[in-house]
Amino acid sequence: MSNNFIAKIDIEINADTATVWKWLTSPELIKKYFFGTQTESDWKKGSPIYFRGEWEGKKYEDKGTILDIQPGKFVKYDYWSSMSGKPDIPENYATVSYELTAKGNATILNIIQDGIDSEKSKEHSEQNWNAIMGSMKKMIEA
Repeated sequence: MSNNFIAKIDIEINADTATVWKWLTSPELIKKYFFGTQTESDWKKGSPIYFRGEWEGKKYEDKGTILDIQPGKFVKYDYWSSMSGKPDIPENYATVSYELTAKGNATILNIIQDGIDSEKSKEHSEQNWNAIMGSMKKMIEA
């Protein structure tokens, strides 16, 4: 099975890039909009990142490594999800990047997730990212 599908979303948030970055990297804020997920990382290149929580009554632990980071602008990490049902081996890791671009007083957040194995999974990922980041946007803009 090929993992060549890529999910992409762009969302405009009426806040500066520093505010959006804080919401993307602060565990206490992530938990508010990301299904109650507990995030753990020091947000440095080469460091681990963990996402832990419960979804539909099942505990999960997603994990990965920060591959690249420019604080306030860009982060890229790989990750494997225990919910995937796939073995924890390199070919089952996806890559996610967040890129922030200032647009006047707003920020454009671009998210790309690759390593997806089907069109259906790609569409599901895009729906999830839109829901998660839409929730974050509402909280930031409130």
